[in-house]
Amino acid sequence: MARVRYGARTEAEIAAARASSSRLPDIWSTGVVAVWESDPDAVAAVLPPPLKPTERPLVRAAISRVELPGHPLGAGSVAVAARHDGREGWYPLVMPMTHERALIGGREVFGEPKKLGEVGVERDGLVVRAALARHGIAFVEVRGAVEGPLPLPEPAEKLDFYFKFLPAVDGRGFDADPVLVHCVRNEKVRKLERLVGDVVLRESVYDPVADLPVRRIVELTIGEKTTDQKGYVAERVSARALLPFVHQRYDDPQQILDGPPAGSV
Repeated sequence: MARVRYGARTEAEIAAARASSSRLPDIWSTGVVAVWESDPDAVAAVLPPPLKPTERPLVRAAISRVELPGHPLGAGSVAVAARHDGREGWYPLVMPMTHERALIGGREVFGEPKKLGEVGVERDGLVVRAALARHGIAFVEVRGAVEGPLPLPEPAEKLDFYFKFLPAVDGRGFDADPVLVHCVRNEKVRKLERLVGDVVLRESVYDPVADLPVRRIVELTIGEKTTDQKGYVAERVSARALLPFVHQRYDDPQQILDGPPAGSV
């Protein structure tokens, strides 16, 4: 009988897949990073407990083109500065990806708020434009000109916070207690240049980052970097406290109740 591809994999096949994923080479991306000071009340309002604001109400947009062999990937995020258990990091609100594979792994394993979207990084000489778009709206756009090179930073550890949860089958809360994930990234940079320009936030009911206005630009750069990442569960969190923020993950809060009509499957 021919191999039934939906059938169970052997232990050897599972081990081989795990081994190949642990031997990935450095994958370099070209990306634009914009960091700005925003309204402190707005930044505090988007943080689910137990996350708390940092001293500065910072927002970061990262927009990258990842040179995967044969399958270039657009990857982006908009995050706010946050702290937990004495550590400071970033809490992403939305992470547009251009490929389903990058989206599924991040959402299911780490709890990353990834969504399919359009991600563009364009450079023509010294002129740079980068944007995140969904539903036909470029809700974040960075426009600038390269001013000059910057010193390369030393390899550094970066921290992101995610909430991993599973909406309940009956549409009421969660099937299990949500968890707060600390995702640790080791970042290496091989090229970095300063940009002079601006950040444009456009109104979108699906990705309302315009609620985090640009008060003052702190950083505007374009560079080439590579990262790896590992995550761990920092703590289980209150379902009641997280539930009011679940809509951040979806374009429509009713999506968590969507399902096929009775008898249709």
